Amino acid sequence: MQPSIIAVVLAAGKGTRMKSTVAKVLHPIFFRPMIHHVLDTVRGCGIDQCAVIVGHQRDAVERVLAPYGVDIVVQDQQLGTGHAVLCAESACAENEDILILCGDTPLVRPETLQNLINAHRREQAALTLMTTLVDNPFGYGRILHDERGRIQAVVEEKDATEAQRQIREINAGIYLVNRRFLFAALRQVGTSNAQGEVYLTDIVALARGQGLHVQAVVHPRAIDVLGVNSRVELAQAQAALQQRRNRELMLDGVTLESPETILVSADCCIGADTHLQANVRLCEGTVLGSGCLIESGVVLKGCRLGDRVNIGANSVLTHCRLTADSTVAPLTFLDQA
Repeated sequence: MQPSIIAVVLAAGKGTRMKSTVAKVLHPIFFRPMIHHVLDTVRGCGIDQCAVIVGHQRDAVERVLAPYGVDIVVQDQQLGTGHAVLCAESACAENEDILILCGDTPLVRPETLQNLINAHRREQAALTLMTTLVDNPFGYGRILHDERGRIQAVVEEKDATEAQRQIREINAGIYLVNRRFLFAALRQVGTSNAQGEVYLTDIVALARGQGLHVQAVVHPRAIDVLGVNSRVELAQAQAALQQRRNRELMLDGVTLESPETILVSADCCIGADTHLQANVRLCEGTVLGSGCLIESGVVLKGCRLGDRVNIGANSVLTHCRLTADSTVAPLTFLDQA
């Protein structure tokens, strides 16, 4: 029997670099709050138990979490990532391993987390962390290795020496940790650092100091595992999700005339040989049959279209039901809700 895993998602922070009155994890990205993408990924790799750490704008975050049935853990004071995880100790009491990740990583894929889990179990590690390589590591924790290439520690930007700041391998903030070690170690972590916080990253050095097996899984695509910290990164993540979705559609036989301008939410279903022209947006579970033509500028929300339906340019349809071979004139506005 495989050891049980609970996911702990960190979602208590303010996200000050977003320059927003909205909590960072609530920012919409590709039709949904950012944290929904993270929770779907956790479910997608087969983890049923999940605890989410909330704090800033707690009530608003909890409302968004309600459909997922996760355990809510409150961090009343923002005392660092280590302190946030420590708040979840009771929620994790029945699990052997704990997967820790942040609520601002909407591009993480289920297979990426599964690779981490597989490596952790294969090597019987006490701690496995995700790392990646970036050209500009400013702001990220650097991965320190010893002369034999083994991980020694993670040093944060503000605490790093000039030489350490040149290191391109960074901490992605995703960990799989043995529960007993984790909470014992967090009680030993102090706040003697530049930010006066309890750093979760300090558990790496503590594990090495105890002679425990620590390993890294280096992810080859940095954008997949790094957090969204600004509006620029939000737009980049949106474009990446859009590109992933549109690639799936095209491989399934849907023609996208200008993929970079087309948005189709994950809950939509489109039949083969349907043609989407530029600047089309489909969402809210819209279903299109095969052989449809959706002209430029069309918006469809919660619609169901039969085969070979033609929707004229710049039409907006909401909750409409159209039978096969129907035609809608350009510039039509129709709401059948």
